[in-house]
Amino acid sequence: MAKLIFSAAVSLDGFMAGPGGDMSWLTEFVGEENPEAERLLARTGALLVGRVTHDGDDPNAGTDAEGAFGGRYDGPAVVLTHRPPAAPVPGVEFATDLATAVDRATALAGDRDVNILGADVATQVLDAGLLDEIVVFVVPVLLGDGTRMFPRRTRDRVRLEQLPGETGHWYRIVR
Repeated sequence: MAKLIFSAAVSLDGFMAGPGGDMSWLTEFVGEENPEAERLLARTGALLVGRVTHDGDDPNAGTDAEGAFGGRYDGPAVVLTHRPPAAPVPGVEFATDLATAVDRATALAGDRDVNILGADVATQVLDAGLLDEIVVFVVPVLLGDGTRMFPRRTRDRVRLEQLPGETGHWYRIVR
């Protein structure tokens, strides 16, 4: 069964995006080798994305690196939103409730995992007790303000344990 994995690049002071959703701070770090990101990409069968992230700033817009994983992800995506678009978006499905979004993304992932993108949707998945793992790519920059990984108080204390064999910040939710 597919695992639900929240992955995010964050500044050292804990922000995924700068003020107003600005992601331009990441452009100077594009192209750096990252074995954890490679393993995550290889495991990813579908994306579960929040609407703000889906519609938001891509620091690589207009380049070959546009999109998830520096433009290297080419698979299905499910966007959780209360505002689905009137016209279809190729390769993207929209769901208006968490259970449907998770079920659909899991089905699309097949024998691979679902990678969650977006702080709000990740918080909802965590609060529902469905999140399996968290991968954090810490970027050596201080933003001072912006979007935090978990933008509001989640459930009470959540215990994490580092995944065996992984370096850096790849954790399993302890249930």
